[in-house]
Amino acid sequence: MTQPPAPPPFTPPGPPPGGAAHPERPRITELRLSAFAGHRRAALPLGPLTLLAGPSGCGKSSALRAYEALARLGGGAALGEAFPDPVACVPERARPDAQRRRGFRIGCTADGPAGPVRLDVAVQAEPHLRVAGERLTAGGLVLLETALRDPGKRAVQAAWHTSGPAPVTHGPLPDDRLGTALLPLRVAGRTPGQRRVLAAAEQMVVALRSVFACDPDPGRMRGLLPTGSGRLLGGCGNLADVLWRTRAECARRHAHLVAAVRAGCAGPVADVLAEPSADGTVRAVLDRGDGIRTELGRLGDGELRYVALALVLLTGPGVLEVDPVGEVPAALQALTVLADGFDRGLDPGQRSELLRLAARMCERGHIRLVGAVSDASWAAGSEGVTVVHLEP
Repeated sequence: MTQPPAPPPFTPPGPPPGGAAHPERPRITELRLSAFAGHRRAALPLGPLTLLAGPSGCGKSSALRAYEALARLGGGAALGEAFPDPVACVPERARPDAQRRRGFRIGCTADGPAGPVRLDVAVQAEPHLRVAGERLTAGGLVLLETALRDPGKRAVQAAWHTSGPAPVTHGPLPDDRLGTALLPLRVAGRTPGQRRVLAAAEQMVVALRSVFACDPDPGRMRGLLPTGSGRLLGGCGNLADVLWRTRAECARRHAHLVAAVRAGCAGPVADVLAEPSADGTVRAVLDRGDGIRTELGRLGDGELRYVALALVLLTGPGVLEVDPVGEVPAALQALTVLADGFDRGLDPGQRSELLRLAARMCERGHIRLVGAVSDASWAAGSEGVTVVHLEP
């Protein structure tokens, strides 16, 4: 199936009615899991730095998967790309209806210049994966609503706000895409109502699109690696290749990384670098400052995860797997890092240092972090940290 064309350039919307001030940079402030995997009627508040805390089986990883899926849909991905195993997203005790249909419901709220905008999506997982319904609302007004009227057609019936001679415009939309992401292609923006719809849809899409899900795998960080694009992968297995790029591109950012590694790794650290080999491969090493260089592969799993997460927080979208949203000014973008097992394998000193680094980077506004931890008592009372406790 062909991909939809790129949306038109983003024009920052004006302030919402009433003159209320809202953040210039769109961001997701709530994740809703109305019926998703093990979650029922869950609303998770999200700050610049959020830790999802709870024991194994409470749904931390599934919450991160739901967020990542919404981000993919906001970027124009098809349902099958966002939900490769949709049946696993259906609540376990959900019973099929008379047509053998089962599904799940998720949503989120994006705040920004247009004010709080809510997106809620119902997905049919069985017998066929498709959007069953979608609603985009702002200020109590429904701006877009879709519904699956005819199961025999691969389309949903959509209605969006116009506020002209005809208050609502109707039309079909594909049943395998997020309608909100397609609105900039369908709405002309001639009337105040249409411009309000566009502002809300664009705010939601911008807030969702720049997401990087990572769970560093120490086993993949050891050994020599071929040089490549220099874009960090979700498992951070190409960390040496990224170091080769970042050290040359931004000395200031690299100095911050060296300081972070010095604070979280055993022994002296004068530099963190990648050494090239004659065969075109590189290896990551720690320069101890006394003529000794230690391969990163010799570090423990916790140290490797610490180094990788520090690199993620300090680099931003320029060297990560995600592509910056080209039509949106950099000042309006924020990269959201989804870190499963944020504290896994870290000792108390490492996790505290990483939390301080995350808080400092998130305070600047260009990075947001949602991390999953088993116990957040060590982070209690930390300034700038939102802790959301989940129960099994």
